[in-house]
Amino acid sequence: MLLFRSEEEVRAWCAGRGREVGAILGLDGLMALARGWYGDRLDPGWRPRTLEASQRVLARAGLAGDFWRLG
Repeated sequence: MLLFRSEEEVRAWCAGRGREVGAILGLDGLMALARGWYGDRLDPGWRPRTLEASQRVLARAGLAGDFWRLG
């Protein structure tokens, strides 16, 4: 994951390196993902998620489509 100030900066960075632009998340999207992904990690009973459970975390954060498909 790379952090940029704007989508324009992302596109310029990718173009300068011959890379395709992947998913671009704003700060709100990043925070939604982080809360869902890491929010329970300190719980005493925490266990790694299944692939399906991880996919649900992404979906709850509003991240759908081919880029976000796991496995």
